[in-house]
Amino acid sequence: MVQLQPGPVSAGGVGLDNHLLLAAGILGTTGASLLRILNSGAGGVVTKSIGPYPNEGHHGPCLVRTDTGILNAMGLPNPSKEFLDEIPVIRDRPVIVSIYGGNPGEFAEVAGWFKDSARAFELNVSCPHAAGYGAALGSDPAMVEACTRAVRRLGIPTWVKLTPNVTDITLCGLAAERGGADAVVAINTLKAMRISTGMRRPVLGNRTGGLSGRAVFPVAVRCVYELYEACTIPVIGCGGISCAEDVMEMMMAGASAVEIGSAVYDDPLLFAKIAGDLYSENGENPADIVGCAHV
Repeated sequence: MVQLQPGPVSAGGVGLDNHLLLAAGILGTTGASLLRILNSGAGGVVTKSIGPYPNEGHHGPCLVRTDTGILNAMGLPNPSKEFLDEIPVIRDRPVIVSIYGGNPGEFAEVAGWFKDSARAFELNVSCPHAAGYGAALGSDPAMVEACTRAVRRLGIPTWVKLTPNVTDITLCGLAAERGGADAVVAINTLKAMRISTGMRRPVLGNRTGGLSGRAVFPVAVRCVYELYEACTIPVIGCGGISCAEDVMEMMMAGASAVEIGSAVYDDPLLFAKIAGDLYSENGENPADIVGCAHV
């Protein structure tokens, strides 16, 4: 396998310790859990999505395993502004705060709470199971642009996490770029569901949810590839990554860095293992790998 030269990484205006970040929604609820991941080899972390009001999320079941991934309908549970109490322990580390809102004003309000402590914001305009939030906004390019612009006015690097549940993801990527985004993140989960034949009803309390894990990796690679060709800002790859080979494939498709989520459920020490396989002093310059699959 091709390996990369180790060293500091810059992606979307953010300095990272390596190319590997923890994705939003996985072990991102407390500062202690985020610090644990950073100390276990991640180059940066993305927090749980924080919104304008405290939210308990959907009633259970909220998460089930499938044959090739995880199906979840958490419903964006979060403590809202009280999450500020979790920041001090990780203040000096590469922390990207994931935020959501129902309109540009709410996005700007939440971002304002964290403007002095976040290295960057990741706008969640892509959650497929939160009515009035997430993909409800993120499937509309005009709304993506407006929300991005509202947050970017604060002067903090702004990433926009895109939904794959659209006909053409590049339209939303270009909208984020027009709004001043420093990077786009692709992808959030695919809208999906399962039904229990024994119970004769959907397995999730919310009926539908978002599919992540190995099953979505080819979709994520395709989205990264298309966004790299359409946009001039960096693309952060996310979706189904579980090994160094996956990271390399994402980077060849055009990702400047990657986020890892579902695979961490089985192995919280995964970042160190992937980094051990990914980097070598004799490796290639990462700049020569990003986007090299485009001809």
